[in-house]
Amino acid sequence: MSWITGRDLVQLVKIGVQSRGMGRYNKSVVCFFLCPDADCSRNNLYGAIKSEFERGLNMNKEWSELNKTMQAQIKKKDTYKRGIDTLLTLRSQLIQTLVSFKEELCREDFNSIPFINADGYHSKTIAYSIWHIFRIEDIVVHTVINEDEQVFFAGNYQERINSPIITTGNELMKQQIADFSKQLNLEELYLYIFEVWESTEKMLERLSYDELKRKIPKERKGYLESLNVVNDNEKAIWLIDYWCNKDICGLIQMPFSRHWIMHTEACLRIKNKIHS
Repeated sequence: MSWITGRDLVQLVKIGVQSRGMGRYNKSVVCFFLCPDADCSRNNLYGAIKSEFERGLNMNKEWSELNKTMQAQIKKKDTYKRGIDTLLTLRSQLIQTLVSFKEELCREDFNSIPFINADGYHSKTIAYSIWHIFRIEDIVVHTVINEDEQVFFAGNYQERINSPIITTGNELMKQQIADFSKQLNLEELYLYIFEVWESTEKMLERLSYDELKRKIPKERKGYLESLNVVNDNEKAIWLIDYWCNKDICGLIQMPFSRHWIMHTEACLRIKNKIHS
């Protein structure tokens, strides 16, 4: 039987509490033995474990609470601006999490697909998930809402990222996702997401309460189809109707917030599976 030190145990707890999927934590029991010369007392170790466990729970809970608060705030004119500030806070936390992947993971980790046969957001790769989040955001902000050029095209990012597709990637399945992920220039992908993130922040800061109920013009659907940024596969094509049938408020409530949360949580689950 091998012993583990207090610090090693806290690392195990970090891994355990961060394992999650679809917004729910997986409950697990960690059985352990303390080394006689452990570098902290039992009381201190208990405190460290409790702190890590609560920090893991609160991180997910905080995103959920921020999203819930934002949803309520933006619906009322007198709290609308506070709602946008809440949304920006949420998005800041989410992008920091995505940045942490680049700092903590090796390149191969971004291609890993440990849940390849599962159903759900965690059945993808981290590289794919990042691409998918920001292609959708870029399309919705610039084509659907602003009616201007997408960051992707203005910055020649298909060539820079070395992507074989210009779509959201919804049409890709299993090994196709892994193969796609391997082709991407990760440095350029991160430059792309920062530029999209910044452009969305500026749009949100300019957006007035009175614009929230603005409907997407019917002709926008045809233009969106002509760009071929959404694949005509049944797993993807529904996105066009989904976006074009929303008002601005509805788009804020999904592509710019909840969509991020779900895919970022899935990325954390992938990361923890890789390093478990």
